[in-house]
Amino acid sequence: MAHSSPPPLPADRVRQIVVAVCAVLAVVGSFVGSGAAGGTPIQDAAGGALGADATLIAPAGPAFAIWSVIYAGLLAYAVWQLLPAQAAAPRQRTLGYPVAVTLLLNAAWILSVQAGLLALSVVVIVLLLVSLLVAFVLVVRTRRHPQRIVESVVLDGTVGLYLGWVCVATAANVTAALVAAGFDGFGWSPDAWGVAIVIVAGLAGLALAAFGSGRLGPAASLGWGLVWLAVSRITGSLESPAVASAALATASAVVVATVVIRVAHDRRESTRAFAVREARA
Repeated sequence: MAHSSPPPLPADRVRQIVVAVCAVLAVVGSFVGSGAAGGTPIQDAAGGALGADATLIAPAGPAFAIWSVIYAGLLAYAVWQLLPAQAAAPRQRTLGYPVAVTLLLNAAWILSVQAGLLALSVVVIVLLLVSLLVAFVLVVRTRRHPQRIVESVVLDGTVGLYLGWVCVATAANVTAALVAAGFDGFGWSPDAWGVAIVIVAGLAGLALAAFGSGRLGPAASLGWGLVWLAVSRITGSLESPAVASAALATASAVVVATVVIRVAHDRRESTRAFAVREARA
C-alpha cells in the first residue's frame, strides 16, 4: 500500500533548508577539526587531553575514520530530505529538526575542543548524546513497514551509527575532562575505573539493541569504538590488559546480542506478516 504525504507547506521548505545548512556546518566543522585546514587536530587540541594515550578510555587514532562514514551518511540524508517527495513526509516533519540539532551540537563540540574548553566540551557532547537518543527514539517509533532501502540507510542507519559512536566519544570525553581536572578516582585504580566505564558503555549498547529491536547501526559503531579502545590499550604507551580485555568482551557481547535480537525480531515480523496474508486469503 502506497504512503501518500500531505501537500508541502512553507514551513516544510524552511525545515529542509535548515537541515541542509546544518549538515554543511557540521562537515565544515569536522574539516577544521581534523586539522586539514591548518588548524590543530582534535587529538592534539586541549593540550592533547583527547589523544589516544591520554586516558584509558581513548580509542586508537584509526577509530576516528568512522566519522567519514557518519558524515557521508549525514550529507546523504541532507540531500535526500531535500527531495520534493520528502518535503511533507510525516517522518521528515518529525525528524528534521531533531537531526539538525545534533548537527549543530556536533559543530559546537569541535569548536569547544579547539578552543581548549574541555569542561564545556563535556556539556556539549552530553547534550549531543541526549539529542541523538531523542532522534533514535523517533526513528524507531516512526519507522514504516515496509520501508525503502534508501530511507533505511541514509536515515535509520546514519542515526544509529552516529549514536553508537557518540556513546563511545562521550565516555572518552568525560574521562579526559576528569583526568585533566585531577580526579583521584575515590580510591579506585585507573584500571578499575576503565573497566567500569567500558561496562557502562556496553550496557548502553545492550539497551539500544533491546529498544531498537536489534538495530545494527548503534552496535556496529559502538563495537568499532570499543575494539579500537582495546587496540590502544594493547599497543599504545598507556597499556592496560584489563581494560583491553573488557573492551573486547563488551564489544562482542553487544554485537552478538544485537544480532540475536534482530533475528528474533525479523522472525516475529515474518510470522505476523504471514498470519495477516493467511487471514486475508
